[in-house]
Amino acid sequence: MAYSFGNRTINKVAVIGSGQIGPDIALHFTKVLSPFGARVVVVDVVEEAVKKGHAKLEKKVKKGVETGAFKQSAADGMLKSVNFTTNYDEIKGAELVVEAATEDLGLKQKIFSQVDSLCSEDAVFCSNSSHLEPERIFDRISNPERSAVAHYFFPAERNPIVEIVPSEKTSDETEAFLMAFYESIGKVPIRVKSSYGYAVDPIFEGLFQAAAQCVMDGLGTVKEVDYIAAKSLGLGVGPFTAHNLTGGNPITDHGLDEMHERLGAQFKSPKLLKEALENSTSWETAARGEKVEVPEEKAGKISEAMRAAYFGLACYILDRGIISVADYNLALATALVMKPAFDLMNEVGVKKSLEMVEKYAADHEGFVVPESLKNQAEKSEPWEIAEVLRQDADGVAVLTIRRPRTLNALNDKVFKELKAHAHSIDSDPSIRAAVITGFGVKSFVSGADVGFLAEIKTPEEGEKTSAGSQSDVGAFASMKKPLVCALNGFAMGGGNELAMCCTARIARKGLKVLVAQPEVNLGFIPGAGGTQRLPRLVGIEKAQNMLRTGAPVSGSQALEMGLIDEEVEGDLRARAVELALEIVDGKFKPRELPAEPLTDVPDSLPGMDLGHLSKAIDAILCDAILGGAKMTLEKGLAHEAKCFGRCRGTKDWEIGVSNFLEKGPRSKAAFIHE
Repeated sequence: MAYSFGNRTINKVAVIGSGQIGPDIALHFTKVLSPFGARVVVVDVVEEAVKKGHAKLEKKVKKGVETGAFKQSAADGMLKSVNFTTNYDEIKGAELVVEAATEDLGLKQKIFSQVDSLCSEDAVFCSNSSHLEPERIFDRISNPERSAVAHYFFPAERNPIVEIVPSEKTSDETEAFLMAFYESIGKVPIRVKSSYGYAVDPIFEGLFQAAAQCVMDGLGTVKEVDYIAAKSLGLGVGPFTAHNLTGGNPITDHGLDEMHERLGAQFKSPKLLKEALENSTSWETAARGEKVEVPEEKAGKISEAMRAAYFGLACYILDRGIISVADYNLALATALVMKPAFDLMNEVGVKKSLEMVEKYAADHEGFVVPESLKNQAEKSEPWEIAEVLRQDADGVAVLTIRRPRTLNALNDKVFKELKAHAHSIDSDPSIRAAVITGFGVKSFVSGADVGFLAEIKTPEEGEKTSAGSQSDVGAFASMKKPLVCALNGFAMGGGNELAMCCTARIARKGLKVLVAQPEVNLGFIPGAGGTQRLPRLVGIEKAQNMLRTGAPVSGSQALEMGLIDEEVEGDLRARAVELALEIVDGKFKPRELPAEPLTDVPDSLPGMDLGHLSKAIDAILCDAILGGAKMTLEKGLAHEAKCFGRCRGTKDWEIGVSNFLEKGPRSKAAFIHE
């Protein structure tokens, strides 16, 4: 057995370095690859480092079993599949090598010179460098086309962001493989052009510099600045606490001084940091759960200084052209666990953000006011942060809904982006067809954001909301060009309603849960076309069972009932593009969704054991299904919207929605059937 992806097979991954981050990288690899029989080897020349790294990994696996993250059988498989050693020959046969040694250019070059002689010509080499450009790291290997930086973040086994930094010599095939491979194993790869420090570390280290500057400017103590910085930037922990946790003082000191030379005068290791290093002291920060009392005026000055520095730093890196706004926003929010810079600037106001940066720059010599921020303020528009990405290939536009922190849930912003893309694709003469998919391997779309339901106060508002949702997803049903939905993971509620608007649907093979319409669990019915399109696709009998129980169906069941057209074992997106072109060329004829009334519509639906579900909502749902089936699709959708509005007139709507918002989706609502 092995892990196959695209045209590559992974039997062995080698991680070089058993220090602070190498064992964590190895832990993630063994977690995702051991079920496929792939092995992971961790190599370090220091025997003590090997022992400590092995113990660290075993401890985390054991903790995972205790917390329920892993089953014991899975943990046993993980530990069996990983090997810690000082023998470099164990690297032989590895198809992927990730170096995680000390941040020392000479050492990294030496390592890869040795690895180059041990691995096959098509093995991929990655460095988990946090700063060094790939051109310098890999300049001594025989084929730099197969190399790139893959920069992980703390803790590497859980933090999903990986900066993928190709060099000018990295091949397109290697870059594409790394982006797709890391996505397939549960990471969120972000492509960054080669630049010292890449995109995220200039923020991590630059904000530490700004925090130290606040202390040196007399705005507060280390503890006060750390506490207020965390609050004002939405950080999980403050800059000083983060450095205590990661042991980051030496790297940040070196990194800031190197950035001073390579990126600009605004970066420089502060005197406060150099003194801490000289004295080998850690930062005095608040204990876990401790609340630090900071006078309002003092807190305001610290907050404004930290936000100004954040905005200036983020836009300065944006000016370098190494990363997009959407990628940067996602990387900052996820890698550093903080309020993303461009969201925060939109919240503050872009013009106000510019004023803050200008004031900060006037008070701190060398700090640059970025051109991108000036230009955005001049437009008097908020930053545009795309969550639906478009990539064109072979005359096919591929749309990817990328909201990994919400499992690609739909909200108003995503709906607007989807509609805009639908119109743009239809009017683009270079595009013959389209594909829509979700980011990652867990979820195509986990559903729609149901927070808006609490705002619906009357049946009339409910009907209007449903009609709006139908219009949103209907933009795809109205497209003149074929649209293939590539279900990379489960499609819940609005996700399935969106999928049913597509010309054809395919899914990754082997998904035990693919599709569900779980709205009845929340005390309402589908409102974006689910009660009308599902019966027309799979028949009333099968549709009513899914709709009335909220029960999910697997990929194989969805194929059998006609909800999807194929299950795909290999590259799902590639097959979706291929199928879209087959439809254009007439080689594949998709099933058409009947627009006319259905025939043989029963007078009533059979009785069903609804368990805890609302009988009042079920009665409305049965009316939506049967009434709509007797109408044209257009009139049936209007009927569904009215029925959705009727749900708002029930007591069970309020019970179901309140229960969901307060207790989450797994809690069963105590419906009273009224």
